Amino acid sequence: MSIEQPAHHDNDNAGDRSARRAVTVFPVLVLLAGAVGLLLPGSFAGWGESVPYLLGVVMFCMGITMTPLDFRGVVKRPWAVALGLVAHYVIMPGLGWVIAHLLQLPPQLAAGVILVGCAPSGTASNVVTYLARGDVALSVSVATVSTLVAPLVTPPLTLLLAGEYLPVDAGSMVGDILKTVLLPVLAGLAVRFLAGRYVQRALPALPWLSAVTIGVIVTVVVAGSADAIKSAALLVFVAVVLHNGLGLALGYGAGRLSRMGEPASRAMAFEVGMQNSGLAASLATAHFSPLAALPAAVFSVWHNISGALAAAWLSRRKH
Repeated sequence: MSIEQPAHHDNDNAGDRSARRAVTVFPVLVLLAGAVGLLLPGSFAGWGESVPYLLGVVMFCMGITMTPLDFRGVVKRPWAVALGLVAHYVIMPGLGWVIAHLLQLPPQLAAGVILVGCAPSGTASNVVTYLARGDVALSVSVATVSTLVAPLVTPPLTLLLAGEYLPVDAGSMVGDILKTVLLPVLAGLAVRFLAGRYVQRALPALPWLSAVTIGVIVTVVVAGSADAIKSAALLVFVAVVLHNGLGLALGYGAGRLSRMGEPASRAMAFEVGMQNSGLAASLATAHFSPLAALPAAVFSVWHNISGALAAAWLSRRKH
């Protein structure tokens, strides 16, 4: 669950600056949104059904910021993109399963942690890679492809790894991802193609629209599991910190082991360690329970904080 960033487009400087500001403010916004959901849960009763539509708004914003340059990177460096894709969909789902077992999480929370791991890359990974002086083109390509293949990859992985905890309807999950992720992204691409001149003017506002929308999603998810948070918050936080931290480290390590170079390794770290937790929260709410969406809500806050801190540290290191 993240914000979109158009930093990779040369002619999108205004959007670039807006995205950098938004990604800085975003963790605070999400923390405030979570606090509202925790303190006023009754005010958001029945809002759970709106989460997929809200996620659709975020994914539409992602699609509208894309250009052919995002896909050209896939053609130019297919092996690097393929490595990033495999690393993402092997490391994070595997870590989710291992952490669920090591911490002996209750079934709902275990399924939620695994579902976060099976989600595609978080869209804020692009701007964090930019801030870390990493390979933004590779980051954008991996995030784009991981999102497009999510309907084919996320449901079977969730069934394989989380099926021991809760029943998983993989077929229904495919349909939900198509409706809440792929179709809005394609619609955004179409709008960018047909009305590029007008879209250009709106680019600076898109990161903020995404950030506010994600804040509402977090509020709704937290409100739905407010009672459980008091007893499970510490356990979930430990699971999320381990999941995200190990993902960042192993993603970076995968890049170094494959001799991709420092900038590409930094991109790999964020593409592996940062997840589209908005999708995970939506799927968990629809297919499991609000409690199962709690790891995704916590992840949405933490991975933006850890990503910003890691980017600040890496940006001070020489390549």
